[in-house]
Amino acid sequence: MKIFVTGGGGFLGLRLAKALLARGALGGRSITQLVLLDSAFPESVPQGAERVAGDVSDPATLEQALAPDTDAVFHLAAVVSGAAEADFDLGMRVNLEGTRALLERLRRCAQPPRLVFASSVAAFGGELPEVLDDSTTPAPQSSYGAQKVIGEYLVSDYSRKGYVDGRSLRLPTIVVRAGKPNAAASSFASGIIREPLNGELSDCPVSPQTGVWLLSPRRAVEAFVHACELPAAAWGTRRVLNLPGITATVAEMLDALKRVAGAEAAARVRWRPDARIQAIVQTWPARFRTPRALELGFHADAGIESVIRDYIADAGL
Repeated sequence: MKIFVTGGGGFLGLRLAKALLARGALGGRSITQLVLLDSAFPESVPQGAERVAGDVSDPATLEQALAPDTDAVFHLAAVVSGAAEADFDLGMRVNLEGTRALLERLRRCAQPPRLVFASSVAAFGGELPEVLDDSTTPAPQSSYGAQKVIGEYLVSDYSRKGYVDGRSLRLPTIVVRAGKPNAAASSFASGIIREPLNGELSDCPVSPQTGVWLLSPRRAVEAFVHACELPAAAWGTRRVLNLPGITATVAEMLDALKRVAGAEAAARVRWRPDARIQAIVQTWPARFRTPRALELGFHADAGIESVIRDYIADAGL
């Protein structure tokens, strides 16, 4: 089986690559090739993976990097929310044109490959019910959210036409991301845990009452793999799925950090309101019912404390 991962040099892309290589198979078939595409990579990538540096929106790069007999594709490449809002043209080029370019390349594969598209709960916004469910209509209030919703529609239509066997996952905010803060509006949700655990100060740009719909990196990677292994019949014509998650306010996250790592760690978070970040984050929903995802075998984390403890274990802290 040949697998292609866009955004393969990013945090989730690298974790997914490691998980796939550790498994050695996907859907009962041995993995014979794993290609990672990204604009930049760390010094090392998981042994057994091939890396290709390039732009996902460049058809020539995709033509060279993606073999015509590719079996499965994970499309994780994206300009994150804050950056897509700050630079409209960049977000449109990577998030929209890149998705379209990838779909066109997959359309010419020998057989329709299975495609997992990483979408986002930023698909929702505006006037929302207190708890969203699978029937809630997307109404994005950010450029990033709009680009993700358009990508969902494209994946669904290319699947309807038989060009790909696609499935789109609306990811909650991923916490805790390792590494340094990025331009995502949701970056604070990892920063208020990651930096204090590393003995560093962290500025929180939103209020303590801000709620976030969360999923750990472990569960996100499990979801990508599970989504790919599910047969097309399990998806039917509904190719978009809200993933299960947990709801936590910033205050609840800090309380959990205090219980896990002590009051000194939680005290390293400083309140530094940022109206731009707050304006983006407050459009995102924080509570969902996800019966369809649960029926299909996807799982949420047990709670915010378990998310923090998993991060500590994974980071070797």
